Amino acid sequence: MDAVQIAQQVTSGELDPLEPVRAALERIERFDGDVRAFLRLNPRAEEEALRVKQRLAAGEALPLAGVPVAVKDNLTTRGLATTCASGVLADFVPPYDAAVVERLRAAGAVVVGKTNLDEFAMGSSTEHSHFGPTKNPWDLERVPGGSSGGSAAAVAAGYVPVALGSDTGGSVRQPAAFTGTLGFKPTYGRISRYGLVAFASSLDQVGSFARTTADLACVSRVLMGHDPRDATSLEAPLPRLEPDLGRARGYTLGLVRETLQEGNSPGVVGALERFRRLLEAEGVRFVEVSLPSLRHALAAYYLVATAEASSNLARYDGVHYGTRAGADDVHALMRRTREQGFGPEVKRRILMGTFALSSGYYDAYYGRALKVRRRIAGEFASAFAEVDLLVTPTTPTPAFRLGAKLDDPMEMYLSDVDTVAVNLAGLPALSLPAGFEEGLPIGVQLIAPALAEDRLFDLSELFERLTEGAYLQRAPLD
Repeated sequence: MDAVQIAQQVTSGELDPLEPVRAALERIERFDGDVRAFLRLNPRAEEEALRVKQRLAAGEALPLAGVPVAVKDNLTTRGLATTCASGVLADFVPPYDAAVVERLRAAGAVVVGKTNLDEFAMGSSTEHSHFGPTKNPWDLERVPGGSSGGSAAAVAAGYVPVALGSDTGGSVRQPAAFTGTLGFKPTYGRISRYGLVAFASSLDQVGSFARTTADLACVSRVLMGHDPRDATSLEAPLPRLEPDLGRARGYTLGLVRETLQEGNSPGVVGALERFRRLLEAEGVRFVEVSLPSLRHALAAYYLVATAEASSNLARYDGVHYGTRAGADDVHALMRRTREQGFGPEVKRRILMGTFALSSGYYDAYYGRALKVRRRIAGEFASAFAEVDLLVTPTTPTPAFRLGAKLDDPMEMYLSDVDTVAVNLAGLPALSLPAGFEEGLPIGVQLIAPALAEDRLFDLSELFERLTEGAYLQRAPLD
């Protein structure tokens, strides 16, 4: 069942909260040996479900009562290992929950386990994991996207109705497109980053996956809100997330010219055209807009992100916590710990970021990237003076084969070409399933102005109803 259905039936007493949790665990046991979405399960999941029953009996209102949820393994969970899929944190057990995990549990959700990711969220395929790759439930020879591929696969496979990920340059939206799920990234600061292990602090945001707009809205409503423990958390009124279909029919959508040019597969082009025809028939207006600086977004993103990663990952030195390599002196200790603990993609990004920040190169690389970032944000703002939402492909192609891009980092980075600009500008965006190409899902990306998440949910719900949920299917593992 969907999350909203589970919560309603558990609250009314029609369903025991143990039932959906056990069903999730049984399906994981049945299929995850092939998919490998999870790194570890929560041994206290059934105990937590029993506590939900007790809390309901005591009169608590729990909007996610009994809903089994998966959590990306870069979000801290008290008493349950949080590894970031890295050897350097292979045995780390945090003493506290991330803010979003606290909010899930306060709302009655049950965390059933931690999902796989590219190490420290650095990747686009969930192949850069110390524990091995996750596979796409739609085709076990293909990637689920990344870096939140484990969470996307967990929803696509029907293990759980909703899952949490993190989005630094498309790490929720890109795997959502590859797995036929809804993937939502809020405005920067809407959801607390407290307990999210930092990759690039000015870009990272917690996001979520679901198979229906209603479920996505339900979990987002729980997660949003100011948190004084996060200095970047916004004190802003919460958005209206109940979809308004009448308002959606009056929207003007801007098709971004720079994302519609060469490089998109026939299925992606067809999905966008079908999306447009369906909505135009309902009164939605489409215009073409231009964001000229988008051609520089990928380069700017990989300078900003790697520079911040180089700084954030300096703390993994074998001294304070995490893996510690044996050595005779402190310098050798740090060197061996980092050499043995980090995988090749993390090392590559640390080296890139350290170079971009080094003396004599800062202005030429990192400084220029920040100027491009400001220009991109300005072009988005100008576009939103004319339109309500922007529309792009989420990815230029469906999911690629496992191993196809591992030997070519630049080709892998191009998987994020349609998503990184959103993070540079700090905007909310949503990827919705909009078609298939040779049996593989395709996503369309909606981008809204800052703090206008309600528009995303309006249009997502309208499209879902027009297509009768045809693209919101569970992967056919059965």
